[in-house]
Amino acid sequence: MTHTVEKIGGTSMSRVDTLRDTLFIGDREGDDLYGRIFVVSAFGGITNLLLEHKKSGEAGVYAQFAHSDTGRGWHEALDRVGEEMVKAHEAILEHPADIERATDFVRGRIEDARNALIDLQRLCTYGHFRLEEHMLQVRELLSGLGEAHSAFATVLMLQRAGVNARLVDLSGWRDEGGLTLEERINSAMDKVDPMTEMPIVTGYAQCVEGLMREFDRGYSEVTFSKLAALTGAKEAIIHKEFHLSSADPNLVGQDAVRKLGRTNYDVADQLSNMGMEAIHPKAAKTLRQAEVPLRVTNAFEPEDPGTLIDDQPTDTPEVEIVTGLDIIAFEVFEQDMVGVKGYDAAILEVLKRHDVRIVSKVSNANTITHYLDSSLKIMKRVEKDIAALYPSAEISSRTLSLASVIGRDLSGLSVLTRGLQAIAAAGMEAIGATQGPRNVDVQFVMERDDLKKAIKALHEVFVEKPKHELKQVA
Repeated sequence: MTHTVEKIGGTSMSRVDTLRDTLFIGDREGDDLYGRIFVVSAFGGITNLLLEHKKSGEAGVYAQFAHSDTGRGWHEALDRVGEEMVKAHEAILEHPADIERATDFVRGRIEDARNALIDLQRLCTYGHFRLEEHMLQVRELLSGLGEAHSAFATVLMLQRAGVNARLVDLSGWRDEGGLTLEERINSAMDKVDPMTEMPIVTGYAQCVEGLMREFDRGYSEVTFSKLAALTGAKEAIIHKEFHLSSADPNLVGQDAVRKLGRTNYDVADQLSNMGMEAIHPKAAKTLRQAEVPLRVTNAFEPEDPGTLIDDQPTDTPEVEIVTGLDIIAFEVFEQDMVGVKGYDAAILEVLKRHDVRIVSKVSNANTITHYLDSSLKIMKRVEKDIAALYPSAEISSRTLSLASVIGRDLSGLSVLTRGLQAIAAAGMEAIGATQGPRNVDVQFVMERDDLKKAIKALHEVFVEKPKHELKQVA
């Protein structure tokens, strides 16, 4: 347990040349350079082009291929990926020979992928083979291109700077496959010595489980956590472009926020539930069970220790984070629901079928309300299915927001009462509020337009005022 496993996200990877002079090398020399395994994502924007845009939904190669009749659309999209990959490594590589090698690597992988997709399209012209049965493999094949490229380019850059960097490609390109994730990682790392070399590992790993089946684009954190657990890392580190703070500094002000410094996996799970992932919850579970602490740092401030996440309780109850999320309140009212079992299970089944994420829920004698992270378009389909099950029910969807106050231990802080008072004092009204017995979060349901104002009001009461009071005492 002498090494760390560290992950770099896509946005940071686009500035990996800056990280070379800070995070990767900095003031380190000789043996101090090593003892660190880096897991890298694709360069910023590349996975959007390969699959689909994460926010806008704009079709990438995968989406074009899935809905293609003529086949030209996805060919052009793949050409664009190749062009953007070349631009990405030209921006971080300085030596012409390195740029040439990286460009040859891109061309080889892009053309291999193109030939594989052409062969699949041709195969599926026969009635025995259906394209939709192979789309998950297509999605995985395309995803692996991005990480393989960024890892290859990073190794070239580091080797040119005198670092004994080594590419560890988990993408399974042109191998026989059939390995589990654990087998894939163990096989790749078998002869790697992180104490004398710097492994640069692809965030995507090809395995029989099919990472994208369950995690979709969260796969790199799953690879990262599994690698840390299997190699017995002393610490797992995620490098982001910001610190984990008590709120969004753009919302409450840079001077008002405070860096967390330390928290636990309970808080990390609550953040994931609010769409503000420090780490994918399944990846957090892997680290937690392996007793590997997680550290979240600002990639461009390597001298700052960041925030440590482990299983240790806090010494003093306090609010650590105030955040929020736009939601849809999905309400089912049915007079016959009183005393009858099964309504909730049926609603959950429909929500699961439409892949709708539940943030929270409340119920009473004849009404079940789910607070959902979804779109009104999808909710129309959900409403239709529920109406078919319960024709006499009153069903509605309403756009709202959820403000959440989170901490390792909120006991004795009267967060629910004081939070409602703070919201009222700021001229707003909470539509609903919930607090569980575990005392790690309190949620306030708000009108959507009031969310930012509510977060500011809650942060001022629970974070800024206590901080001010401590200064006064000192």
